[in-house]
Amino acid sequence: MTEKAASLVESAKKWATYYGGYPNGEKGAAYTAALRVRAAWDANDADAFADMFVENGSMLVGDRQLMNREEIRAYMAEVFSGPYQGSTLTEEPLEIRLLTDTVALAVTDGGIIPRGASTVDPANLVRGTWIIRKTDSDWRIVSRQTSPIKG
Repeated sequence: MTEKAASLVESAKKWATYYGGYPNGEKGAAYTAALRVRAAWDANDADAFADMFVENGSMLVGDRQLMNREEIRAYMAEVFSGPYQGSTLTEEPLEIRLLTDTVALAVTDGGIIPRGASTVDPANLVRGTWIIRKTDSDWRIVSRQTSPIKG
């Protein structure tokens, strides 16, 4: 196996663990939307991050409600060039529920890993809720919200 092929296999194995208990079927397919958001964050790519949302998708950030893809794109471009530059995202799916054939709810735990760190500071852990919709055979984010986990 070539070095590139071995690297791809290792990467695939690592990403497979990100599905938690939902690696197959429609629940796993729906969760790929959240995983693609995570990959865009890890690349600090505001365009790829925002493009995972439906046009009128929303994201709650602290006390600020971003109400469409362009607001999300602008916000992420700002933070990726500032406080979140070089950061990565970690999230573990706690629950993925199909509400209909084309709408899913995902609940995750995780947070932001700052550049140079290897884990999320326990004081910065968050619980996320995601509403994910299947459109034209692809899953996209309708809404993402996180809240601090304290305790």
